[in-house]
Amino acid sequence: MTALAQLDHASRRFGDVLAVDDVTLEIEAGSMLGLLGPNGAGKTTLISLLNGLRRPTSGSVTLLGRSPQDVRSRQSLGSTPQETALPPTLRVGEVIDFVGKHFEQPMRTEALAEEFGLTPLLKRQAGALSGGQKRRLSVALAFVGRPKLVLLDEPTTGLDIDGRHTLWQAVRRQHEAGATVVVTSHYLEEIEALAERVVVMAGGRVIADDTLQAIVGKVGVRQIRLRTPEPSAVGALPGVARAETVGADSADAAELLLYTADSDQLIRELVGSGIRFADLAVRGATLEEAFLTLTESDRAHSNRAAASPAPTETEEVAR
Repeated sequence: MTALAQLDHASRRFGDVLAVDDVTLEIEAGSMLGLLGPNGAGKTTLISLLNGLRRPTSGSVTLLGRSPQDVRSRQSLGSTPQETALPPTLRVGEVIDFVGKHFEQPMRTEALAEEFGLTPLLKRQAGALSGGQKRRLSVALAFVGRPKLVLLDEPTTGLDIDGRHTLWQAVRRQHEAGATVVVTSHYLEEIEALAERVVVMAGGRVIADDTLQAIVGKVGVRQIRLRTPEPSAVGALPGVARAETVGADSADAAELLLYTADSDQLIRELVGSGIRFADLAVRGATLEEAFLTLTESDRAHSNRAAASPAPTETEEVAR
């Protein structure tokens, strides 16, 4: 597939802080990419490099084969930052019209409003909108120019569950219509709902880049859920990496979540132990479990590297 945007060994430094550290990344046409990482991972800085708001300290960034600052590239770019200021006295329809005038072939205001559930709000002043309504309008504006690439930074912040699902459906329809979408989110279920490819960042670096299924599959963890009156004995079985008590019923049988690398072997151990249990269910790791495992593993690796003594001159020569 054709790459719409590329980062080639791109870094961005703010004083002593290295916010993006030597990132090489391609965003292919037609893809739906989820950018995932804890606070401070570098996600927003990476988005700002792609949309041309910041320049890399080293390395390069291209958008549609040109500099992100090139107006010809920006004609095919839509973006929703984490915080958007809307003109409070303009009506919603006027805001959409105003932003649309910056593009050569904008969507009709009525069509965009219908797509994102804004039709009842077209005559309302932007300053009178709720936080969730403002966020929906901000995301809709990213699509008004019929862009080839859309960058959505935390698009559903402040929305309730219904609002998030409505917005997800609209974004999916726009993607199916041809838009390439990059979305960052703190909602792991949002990445699961939207993304086909997931890039995990930590400490300004990309620590994983693969399909959603592959990212989840990188964590060799299975979850076993069951009820038992002997939770301590179950938690002590060989192969249990972690046990969590999530509830208890009237018969004092605790509901447990067990995490293990080999669910088949653990179930054999459970059956062979003679411990009473019921309602057993097994499933694979979620994206949240994969994400936590990947970032914790990277943090542990970084801590070990920082704690390792620097090689002596003799050791360097030997290498």
